[in-house]
Amino acid sequence: MNFSVLISVYDQENPAYLELALLSVENQTLMPSEIVVVKDGPLTPELDSVIIRCRQNSDVPYRVVNIVHNLGLGRALNHGIEYCSHAWIARMDSDDIAVSDRFEKQVNYLEKHPDISVLGGSICEFDQDVWICEQERKTPMRHQEILAYSKYRNPINHMTVMFKKEDAISVGGYLPLDGFEDYYLWIRMLQHRLLFANLEDILVKVRIGNDMISRRRGWRYIKNEWLFEESARREGFLTRYEMQRNIFLRTLARIMPSFMLKKVYKKLRKTKG
Repeated sequence: MNFSVLISVYDQENPAYLELALLSVENQTLMPSEIVVVKDGPLTPELDSVIIRCRQNSDVPYRVVNIVHNLGLGRALNHGIEYCSHAWIARMDSDDIAVSDRFEKQVNYLEKHPDISVLGGSICEFDQDVWICEQERKTPMRHQEILAYSKYRNPINHMTVMFKKEDAISVGGYLPLDGFEDYYLWIRMLQHRLLFANLEDILVKVRIGNDMISRRRGWRYIKNEWLFEESARREGFLTRYEMQRNIFLRTLARIMPSFMLKKVYKKLRKTKG
């Protein structure tokens, strides 16, 4: 099965992290058919150098998409989808590390389940040392469980996902909803009765860093969360009650002190050690 890997990069990325991410995509037991790198606005010379070096040394064809001005993740990914040559697209973030058999496991599953449109998997979150898994985030595996879970939380670890290009395009693809671009895409695909699944296996090691909690606090994040919940209600995916329940619970979490929110995240994930 041929598939494209889609990565978006902007000028604030860490060049060393980007290189590790790209190398993890190329050191797979099942190689992708192409790697599509979207440059969301001008990059630093160091980031450009990483892309050039990886492209020159790769056995996998690269397609580098240049966007003149930074558009934000949703628009950049939607732009990148147009340049993906194959029916299946695998997402990868520019600072995470794909487990070496990620694509082999996903393709094996999809070949046995051709009715699936979106396939994700579990992640292992690490801070400094990639070999030390601080905590895991697992998601429901079966479609009906995913559908029920999505009424409360994002049912897909976005950096693990593979999806059918034509199915994503059919619902409008990624739309600009800061911080919730992927979640908004999933609910629209679920609303159109497209089938989802998750693998229990850890597919990607995710770099959390010290600012993960701070990025999920504050009024800007709260406002974006409210916009997402209202968008989900307008789509008919959430009832007004479900939207108001989510807004209440999520706003409480976002105004918590950092140490309390960190404890909440640990309870929602499976903590190692």
